[in-house]
Amino acid sequence: MFAGVSDLLRLAILPVLGWAAWRDIETRRVPSRTWYPLVGLGVLLLVWDALGHLSFAAAADVLFFVRVAISLFLVAPIAYIFWRLGGFGGADAKALITVAILLPTFPTYYFAGFTLPDVRTTLGVFSMTVLTNTVVLAAAYPLALAGRNLLDGDLQFPVSFLGRRVDINALPDAHGRLFETPDGFSRNGLDIDALRMYLRWRGTTLAELRAEPGRFRDPASIGETHDPTDGAVGVATDGGTPEYESDTGESDFDDPWGAEAFLDDIEGTAYGTSPEKLRGGLEIVVDREEVWISPGIPFIVPMFVGTLLAFTYGDLVFGALGAVGVV
Repeated sequence: MFAGVSDLLRLAILPVLGWAAWRDIETRRVPSRTWYPLVGLGVLLLVWDALGHLSFAAAADVLFFVRVAISLFLVAPIAYIFWRLGGFGGADAKALITVAILLPTFPTYYFAGFTLPDVRTTLGVFSMTVLTNTVVLAAAYPLALAGRNLLDGDLQFPVSFLGRRVDINALPDAHGRLFETPDGFSRNGLDIDALRMYLRWRGTTLAELRAEPGRFRDPASIGETHDPTDGAVGVATDGGTPEYESDTGESDFDDPWGAEAFLDDIEGTAYGTSPEKLRGGLEIVVDREEVWISPGIPFIVPMFVGTLLAFTYGDLVFGALGAVGVV
């Protein structure tokens, strides 16, 4: 393989994205520091490549700066806007912004008799190709989810395309959000990370909560509270809840489950959770043996595959359009 030094260095994104994709599947957490070296490398390579095009002696020189501008001022802002709108997670947005900085233009890798990427767009913005490849691959996720549900005998339209049924005992290690509320199916159910935060704050487990729901509904049962963490899987709780007996026998509390007390005590918003949403989610998990969850898309996974395809095949959409004679 033959390629320019800058194009070879840009291949560094593949092992980093691969590791981040694995972390996204396992924990839904990718440290921000993951992207700093790649962003620094991208800035250095941009300066290096720009110096070679400053003469503006050819149309290719002008096109280089146009493509860089599209990558930095269109693709990167798209990542930020989607994160602000809730379409991306923070790690997804940072990964795409890193791609926009490190991969603004198409690299070229020469082999014996052929070059890669094979399919190049007229626009020539490589980060845009990574984005479109990622979106195409991510769009297949609901179909895969429906196929899995079909094999499990759980095909319900449209629920089976958006969620999956899990045993309640698997919930402490699950990712996503509840796809159910006391009023029925909803994609705006309780975030499972927020559920873990609540349990850790109270120093209890889901099994204990289910064993004595009446006890935990009473805010007077809240004793010593603990660090809620960020709700990631695999963090042990601190101790247990104190002994408690209700003196009133009442079930109509001012703050059922201590939901408001929890949200007032922690830093942050617990992934947009309101007291009402938390209470509804808790009622679901103490009442059901199985529950539907919306697992969400670990977006860095299709981004990694989309980037790998971009380096090899090229642009999936442009290639498909070319195959049917549109472009």
